Amino acid sequence: MHLVITVFLFLFSISIFAKIPFDSTKNDRFSIHAQATVINQFKPKFKANYSGENSLSASKENKISITTTIFAGVRLWKGASIFINPELAGGSGLSGALGIADATNGETTKVGSPAPQIYLARFYYRQLFALDTQNTYQPRAENQLGEHLPNKYISFTIGKIAIGDYFDDNTYSHDPRTQFMSWSLMDNGAWDYAANVRGYTPSIVIEYISPKHEFRYGLSLVPLVANGSKMNWDISKASAHVAEYTYHHQIKNKPGAIRILGYINTANMGNYVKSYTLNPIHPTVDSTRKYGRNKFGFGISFEQSILDDLGFFARVGWNDGRNETWMFTEIDHTFSMGLSMTGQRWKRPNDVIGLAYVMSGISKAHQTYLKDGGLGFMLGDGNLNYKPEHLLETYYSAALYKQYIFLSGAYQLVINPGYNKDRQGPVNVLSVRLHFRI
Repeated sequence: MHLVITVFLFLFSISIFAKIPFDSTKNDRFSIHAQATVINQFKPKFKANYSGENSLSASKENKISITTTIFAGVRLWKGASIFINPELAGGSGLSGALGIADATNGETTKVGSPAPQIYLARFYYRQLFALDTQNTYQPRAENQLGEHLPNKYISFTIGKIAIGDYFDDNTYSHDPRTQFMSWSLMDNGAWDYAANVRGYTPSIVIEYISPKHEFRYGLSLVPLVANGSKMNWDISKASAHVAEYTYHHQIKNKPGAIRILGYINTANMGNYVKSYTLNPIHPTVDSTRKYGRNKFGFGISFEQSILDDLGFFARVGWNDGRNETWMFTEIDHTFSMGLSMTGQRWKRPNDVIGLAYVMSGISKAHQTYLKDGGLGFMLGDGNLNYKPEHLLETYYSAALYKQYIFLSGAYQLVINPGYNKDRQGPVNVLSVRLHFRI
């Protein structure tokens, strides 16, 4: 608790810099923002016929996570800027984020150890090349300078980033600090996106942006081992590639977008079939690791404003599921959809209420591996009576002070955690989230 108070006092002390008035006729020279998020999740005990090494604990649990980030940026010359994000993170997800493919706290992707630690989250250089003389003013925000952006441009970003900042965006379901907290509502669960254990990786991202069309390509490093902290710098052996096309449209004068994403990862991956063929009693996928193996897949994301205060979203994703999950979560195919509504009808326009559903599954090879007692870096009950995993989440985010302090309550219902009907639960998770940003 003392740490939480210290963090919030520190962020409040630098808010004086973030609130410097800006002139929309000029481009900012620098930008500084910060955030702090504390999530407390509680799970009562649930019914499970058995438990394994990587199971969600069937006992009652109460876990807290905390993240604090400073977003600092400076303009270098025309179109060029540098951003740096020191971050503090600590705490834990339920059962150490084990036993549920669609883990319930998206902030725990930033938590590498229970003890709070300070590290460098992002540090990157961005260069923009205008393709149009017309421009639109972009207000300052986290990792965003207040500036006039051309309506069409190409940008080049290189450095340590979170690849999810650029790909698989969704207006209503992308930020566990303010929106839905479940992992496959934060990002497409079947996209094994490039990241270290905290969610960051050295990358190169190239973007073409226009009012209706957006194209992006990213090349990223991957960890030396699955879900590891040290990255493999030999891109001739291991790397992650992702490409995405976004089309912006309007239906009855309401904005919407559709995004089509494809990816391929190459790393020192183990193979599920080989692991249980070699040892059908106690298969270990890491014993079959070999360079040259890959994982590929696609994702589609849709969002549409229905009313001024109501929006709909949906995602679908698939990957081949032959080789082991390397970075995100053990989901090989997924479908999600939901609604998000602001509180303007009850005169609280900064409040948001959301409701979403996710169904996820894994490949036959992945199923057999877990049934034979194999362990992934998130799942492994020692046995498996396979059924798709279902998750329902609803939350209400209340603005305590303008657009700076938010208190949220959330409820998540998980059926067949880890795809195991023998541990059907159901699992009930209650969450309280405090978010502060400047």
